[in-house]
Amino acid sequence: MRKRLLQATLLAVAVTAFVLGIPLVISALKLVEDITRGDLSGRAQQIATRLDEQVAAGEPIELSNVRLVVPDDARLTVRIRDRTYTYGTDPGASPLVETVSMVQSGTVRLAVPSGPVRTQQLQVAGGISLLAVLSAATGGFVAIVTARRLADPLRHVADRATRLGAGDFRPDPKRHGVPELDRVADALDASGAALSQLMQRERELVGDVSHQLRSRLTALQLRLEALAETEDEETSEEAGAALEQAERLSGVLDDLLAAATAARARDAEPLDVSAELSGVAEEWREQFRTQGRTLRLRIEKGLLARATPARLREAMGVLLDNALRHGEGTVSLTAKYGSGTVLVQVADSGSGVPEELVPHVFTRGFSGGGSTGVGLALARALIEADSGRLELSRPATFEIYLPVARADDVLGVPWQSDSTPR
Repeated sequence: MRKRLLQATLLAVAVTAFVLGIPLVISALKLVEDITRGDLSGRAQQIATRLDEQVAAGEPIELSNVRLVVPDDARLTVRIRDRTYTYGTDPGASPLVETVSMVQSGTVRLAVPSGPVRTQQLQVAGGISLLAVLSAATGGFVAIVTARRLADPLRHVADRATRLGAGDFRPDPKRHGVPELDRVADALDASGAALSQLMQRERELVGDVSHQLRSRLTALQLRLEALAETEDEETSEEAGAALEQAERLSGVLDDLLAAATAARARDAEPLDVSAELSGVAEEWREQFRTQGRTLRLRIEKGLLARATPARLREAMGVLLDNALRHGEGTVSLTAKYGSGTVLVQVADSGSGVPEELVPHVFTRGFSGGGSTGVGLALARALIEADSGRLELSRPATFEIYLPVARADDVLGVPWQSDSTPR
């Protein structure tokens, strides 16, 4: 867009310079010549008047009496009664000539060299051309400023939409002072909040349904096992068949939950967690420094997990922001391989979450520190969307468990989840 704005503005400036500049140059050239000719005509008229006075008084023609009116490089030619009088130097080829008639049947002719006039015309044309170049430069500068003022906000809004599509549902407070773009940003924030709530409700619904069905299936299987052990052969046979169907239903439930987990994690990819976390820490380090606190890293090299970069960055942003706002002292960001997972820990030196708030810390809308209560719930939803887990292991330590990228992931074989996160 910036390139198109620049091209359009420069084209408009070029057309304006062409449409107005060329007539202006022609008019300026003619004006310079007209001024010179007007001066010559005025001088010739003065000479003619003075010579008419001499002739009327019966005096002989004396051109020395009018030499002060004749320009230094001009030639004066006077024709009276078939006699010709000249004064001055030869003006050269193609001079500018002005002729005035006298009352006493004569003419006065002034001729000056055309070189100085042409030089002045070139100077005027050059000045106009310089103004055109300055106008184009000014137009280009205005186009650059305007393109930046419009293109940068559009790029930011487009990036915001991209992050929203990647699972980054946090609101973006940045606005640009352009009403239309600000309305788009407001709509994206509203969409992000709605999608976040939808994801949270989906996760809670899946968890509740899974728990209720498993509980009921377990109870049903126990009853059927008891019936299958009765002495009545017919009852025992029917109970065994029903028990087999219940076990199949339990397997179907497990498959459906695994498929749902795999669908949520379809955007996850083999990710260099070490590099990603280092980049996140670099973004947050200055904020900790301004608060007089330290962000310490202990990240193993070459950690490779299945995760979505935008989701991991956003979840880490929530945890680091939580440590900055509600924690104390040094904040430690640790990453290492665990048992089949990549373990990421964010801990601070504060007292941590009070014991009575621990069961509710990931509940949406619940907050013990005056915040919105959305961040931690959103962070857990983002991590779980990549088949990971986010837990509060100690009062001041949050842990993220990410599935390790397997060899077939790195080689490009599509990944399928074979179990739900526990």
